[in-house]
Amino acid sequence: MRRFRRYVAIGDSTTEGMEDPDGAGGYRGWADRLAEHVARAQDEPVEYANLAVRGLRVGAIRATQLDQALSLDPDLMTIVGGVNDVIGPRPDFERVRAELTSMFGAARARDVTVLTFTMPDPSSVNPLGRHLRQRMFRLNTVIRAEAERHGVLVMDFDRYAIGQDRRLWFDDRLHVNSLGHERIGAALAWRLGLDGTDESWAEPLPAQTGLGLAVRRAASDIAWVVSYLAPWLGRSIRGIPHSAGVVAKRPVPTIVSRPDS
Repeated sequence: MRRFRRYVAIGDSTTEGMEDPDGAGGYRGWADRLAEHVARAQDEPVEYANLAVRGLRVGAIRATQLDQALSLDPDLMTIVGGVNDVIGPRPDFERVRAELTSMFGAARARDVTVLTFTMPDPSSVNPLGRHLRQRMFRLNTVIRAEAERHGVLVMDFDRYAIGQDRRLWFDDRLHVNSLGHERIGAALAWRLGLDGTDESWAEPLPAQTGLGLAVRRAASDIAWVVSYLAPWLGRSIRGIPHSAGVVAKRPVPTIVSRPDS
């Protein structure tokens, strides 16, 4: 197994860790959890920085995070983005491809191990998912193709049913919850081939039973429209960026404490 000296994560809200509270007013997230997996798997210390900021499209990720990330001299990077591009009106998939190519290529040119992932089918999670699923599938095709071209490791979540379980998702249906972040972190550690990891992250949750499940889901969908979709659309219509006032939570690489277990 390759040992890693410095891990740097770049991306948008999922990499920032949104909806996985850290208990101190901020977010933890799968990238923090992956860093802990790395620390646990090796004797050598690993440093970790996270430059991700919510709401950014891939062009903004490249423009505001890539050079800074490479200046930190990482030997491991996660580069994740594209969802914000494809859920908006008139997605430009060729622009997404070009930006991913630029980021993957720049990191791999420095012999950095790069890890990314595809997105699960949103149709069983988000009430609008059936309208977005073809866009997600197309985004995944772009991610796979450019990753293969540049020698980037892909955790292909689209091929695992666990990603479609609503219990891994926060109420906004756009971000995973703490359990979802935990599963993603474990999956990425497994994809890296870290010692002590396995494919148990993909095991299904216990089956949901009981009368009224469909009714509860319908009520949850209505609540989602009122509490999350309407405010999100309002911000978008008014042109308020979701990243306004947000800065990277961990811009300086620091040593990750090795978990006890």
